[in-house]
Amino acid sequence: MKSHRKELWFQTRERREFINITPQVEQVLQESGIQEGLLLCNAMHITASVFINDDEAGLHHDLEVWLEKLAPEKPHAQYRHNGYEDNADAHLKRSVMGREVVVAVTGGRLDFGRWEQIFYGEFDGKRGKRVLVKIIGE
Repeated sequence: MKSHRKELWFQTRERREFINITPQVEQVLQESGIQEGLLLCNAMHITASVFINDDEAGLHHDLEVWLEKLAPEKPHAQYRHNGYEDNADAHLKRSVMGREVVVAVTGGRLDFGRWEQIFYGEFDGKRGKRVLVKIIGE
């Protein structure tokens, strides 16, 4: 069995963004040479997420609105965590959206449903952050 590991780095322009990282993840899979196995992709920061969904702008807007209703950024004073930082909402949003995805690799490709794509969700951005891609298989 082989394994391959690579980190992807992102620098967002906004505090919150959704970035389709499927092309970068597919490139890592190609570099690995693995044809059959599993691919793990996870955010390496507690205020970011990796998730699978449809790449549709309306859905991304709806996710942003929904997450902001669940854990509004302001007022910052509503959160005990915000004594030294102002990102408690980002921690909560990440908890809802999840840390990682695992995707089957079949025939050297990500074994997705028709509309599935991998996204990096940033909830406390404007600085560099990492995503880990780890692939195991044959």
